[in-house]
Amino acid sequence: MTEADARADLLIAGGGIGGLAAALALTRQGVPVHLLEQAQAFTEVGAGIQLGPNVVRVLQGWGLQPALQAVAAWPQQLQARSALTGEVLACLPLGAEIAQRYGAPYATVHRADLHSLLLSAVKSQGLASLQLQSVVQSFEQEPMGVRVSCVDARSAAQSLSAQALIGADGLWSRVRSLLLKDAPPRATGHLAYRVLVPQKILPHALRCQDVRVWMGERMHGVQYPVCGGEWLNLVVLTETQAPAHAQGWDLPRSPDEVALDLRSAMRGTCSPLQDLVRYMEGWRVWPLCERGIVQGAHQMAQGRVALLGDAAHPMLPYLAQGAGMAIEDAQVLASAWSERSWTVPQRLQHYAQQRWQRNARVQQRAQRNGHIFHETGLMRIGRDLALRTMGARLMDIPWLYGAQLSAGKP
Repeated sequence: MTEADARADLLIAGGGIGGLAAALALTRQGVPVHLLEQAQAFTEVGAGIQLGPNVVRVLQGWGLQPALQAVAAWPQQLQARSALTGEVLACLPLGAEIAQRYGAPYATVHRADLHSLLLSAVKSQGLASLQLQSVVQSFEQEPMGVRVSCVDARSAAQSLSAQALIGADGLWSRVRSLLLKDAPPRATGHLAYRVLVPQKILPHALRCQDVRVWMGERMHGVQYPVCGGEWLNLVVLTETQAPAHAQGWDLPRSPDEVALDLRSAMRGTCSPLQDLVRYMEGWRVWPLCERGIVQGAHQMAQGRVALLGDAAHPMLPYLAQGAGMAIEDAQVLASAWSERSWTVPQRLQHYAQQRWQRNARVQQRAQRNGHIFHETGLMRIGRDLALRTMGARLMDIPWLYGAQLSAGKP
């Protein structure tokens, strides 16, 4: 029996959205997986996610439309507004119009809801074993597999073997550091202040069922509904000096410190945006970190080890495609696994070849948006004028929303 004929069990490091998406896509192909998650439970922090038509199409293809319908909100438009005057600069119709154009609607969802529905779908497949409180320490590639050493919550060592290892363990990926031996992520100097509140506690004037992007100077805000429209997600992104060592989703900040930070960042912005921010409580602060743009397939797969999602190509949130690119990765990885005549390294290499350029393009566009959203002076005036005159043509992204995913041929 050749290697390609053998049943290809996979190890997946990371139980976030990317890891669960990979587990689901692969088990739908009949591939058994073993997933390692370092946390004590499969949970996600409270934040919103935007899902473009390119992502919703994949989820629909996995049979998740009913589950998504139960938890998502479906905005009817994406508005670009001036944070200084409150003016609507441009509007991109969503809803039925974008669904007709790209084959799926635009959705907004609570991160925990998306994580939960993926986890439930993985469990229902019956081909995934899920192991909590396990951290990858090292791996060794062998002629016919990968041997992975990990430790559990009691620091007990464990050795696992599989046909391949998928590192879906996020921005601070241990698998990536072992595979690429590159530098850790670097701080961008941007902070994201985020909050979720029930819409029913807000005055009617502050409630919102669409996506609104408020663009100012050295700051911008994004708001949209989640949880079927019952909750409002708000993120205010500012330029400041975050601690270089900050990791994860939360930077310690007292309510008074947050209020002071936001007052400073929003000086000169319009009353509607300031009213919304003042009304919110329970802010959490996310220091944005980044890595360089993906330069080639070798940064996504080598031999029997591959990277997926933020472990491979962390995205700044300025294109709202971080979770989306991880889900697309998972689909293409699983499609490559359906080619039974390919060896495992061929499958992983082809996955990387199919994905790296698209991911790099999204990374670049997200970085560019970050500059555009925060323009000052004459550049800000030019930005606003361009949006007024070109409107939806600037906001629509056919190459992103309309792309068809395929594993191709080796």
